[in-house]
Amino acid sequence: MRDQVQIYIKDLQSRIIHHIEALEPNGPRFFNDEWQRPEGGYGQSSIISGGEHIEKGGVNISVVYGKLPPAAIKQMRADHEGLPWSEGSTKSLPFFAAGLSLVIHPRRPEAPTVHANYRYFEITEDKEDSSSEVLAWWFGGGSDLTPSYLFHEDAVHFHKTLKEACDPFGESLYPAFKKWCDEYFFIPHRGEARGIGGIFFDDLSTHAHKRLPNNENRPTSQEDIWAFVRSCGDAFIPTYIPILQRRVAYKENIPSPIPGTEEHKRRWQLIRRGRYVEFNLVYDRGTKFGLNTPGARVESILMSLPDTASWEYRSKFGEEENTAEREIMYVLKNPRDWV
Repeated sequence: MRDQVQIYIKDLQSRIIHHIEALEPNGPRFFNDEWQRPEGGYGQSSIISGGEHIEKGGVNISVVYGKLPPAAIKQMRADHEGLPWSEGSTKSLPFFAAGLSLVIHPRRPEAPTVHANYRYFEITEDKEDSSSEVLAWWFGGGSDLTPSYLFHEDAVHFHKTLKEACDPFGESLYPAFKKWCDEYFFIPHRGEARGIGGIFFDDLSTHAHKRLPNNENRPTSQEDIWAFVRSCGDAFIPTYIPILQRRVAYKENIPSPIPGTEEHKRRWQLIRRGRYVEFNLVYDRGTKFGLNTPGARVESILMSLPDTASWEYRSKFGEEENTAEREIMYVLKNPRDWV
């Protein structure tokens, strides 16, 4: 499985980069920053910035392994009871983690930010030879959309395509993981969602999953779960690229469907990006895990943050009735079913 995951994420990274660069025929190319982790592992952070349509984006892969500290084991044991751990333990365990993580921040306020992450995690016995038993393994991931302005057709397309990727593996998957996404990408201190959601799942293995109402209606073997994860990963391009193509196509001689000056819309976009930053730095489990992992590569972990964002003191922007800003705020505070 380790080999299969590595081959897949490298291929998916290449395909996504190709489609993003196609939107910037005269713009910058992705900078491919290959790195080695001294504690064990490697990766490639592929970053694009300063484009006509893409202000900043990153499509990263990482394959890391080493020893997981006791504090991390304790946190993970809540969902993986087979992990050996006891109060006051100082024992570390070998781990392996591989995945793809991406964030695209378009330049135009009409074009939504997108995030996706698909990963595999494995913990083994602490033995010196190759006979180490796998104590626990699981997949996690998902994809979600964060628009500054709401386009109903974009929201429907995004969710419909994700649902089509999930449904062959069980009709209970999409509604369960859509609900999980709405709950996870939520900013408690603001009382609002980060975006309009998508799907999110974690700790997906052969064991019955507490998030699924019908545990028989889901993939149960490792190979079937892996096929489900690949289906979701492959869905990223048809899910997001058509939306991006529509929203970056506006030129100065084509009026935007959103009223207001460019300065007005940019101001709102920067405020919404500020909320994106708040979630990622305060609540995101992936960010916390990355920063707490020995030998953390901070540049790659914080790639998800936009180059520009804004925090206005006691701003009333977005509270005005009958405005496009108010429309998106209503949805962020009242998640809806799009398909």
